[in-house]
Amino acid sequence: MNSGKNVYQITKEAYTALIRVGQADWNDAAGEFIASAGSLTLRWAMEREQNRIPVTLPNGTKITLSPGGQNPVISAVIAEFCPRFTSGGQVLYIGDADEKWVVREDEALADLGITVDDHGKMPDVVIYDVTNKWLVLVEAVTSHGPMDAKRLDELKSLFAGSTLPMVFVTAFEDRSGFKRWVGDLAWETEVWLASDPSHMVHWNGDRYLGPHP
Repeated sequence: MNSGKNVYQITKEAYTALIRVGQADWNDAAGEFIASAGSLTLRWAMEREQNRIPVTLPNGTKITLSPGGQNPVISAVIAEFCPRFTSGGQVLYIGDADEKWVVREDEALADLGITVDDHGKMPDVVIYDVTNKWLVLVEAVTSHGPMDAKRLDELKSLFAGSTLPMVFVTAFEDRSGFKRWVGDLAWETEVWLASDPSHMVHWNGDRYLGPHP
């Protein structure tokens, strides 16, 4: 949504070229601007890269996530949830707020009977819990998207090709996010808070952590 508070300004390089339109040196000015545009693009890209969130996967691979949306929660899931609750697990998929995905292990997913549908709504993180032979599907929630009944049905359909039992986890940044969405959470799911990383809320009552038949 556009905001009335936005203040858009022309770059100095573009202004310098535009005020020379129609003058004898216009072609030279245009050439100088085009040449500078490449360096500006590179500079801005480097600034965006500096703001990205560094993440180290359980296997030691280093990636970065864009700083917006649910990505800070995804980063916490990898850094705090995985070693506590899926130790030795393999991260097979990570979505990104600005990109479709940053981790996508198609071969490993295929070995588990999963084909990623480019048009399907994947969860934010897919983890293969090697020890328990579970598929752990995580939704990181800031402004939308908890594991409600509708989302649970979508994921069960999306991962119907897998024979692995599935665990459904909603990850929140803190208790305020949890309180906001608590009325929408589906039964037989798990809740994890980045602010309280060593604890979980088990939205079921009959077991600690695990899939349900």
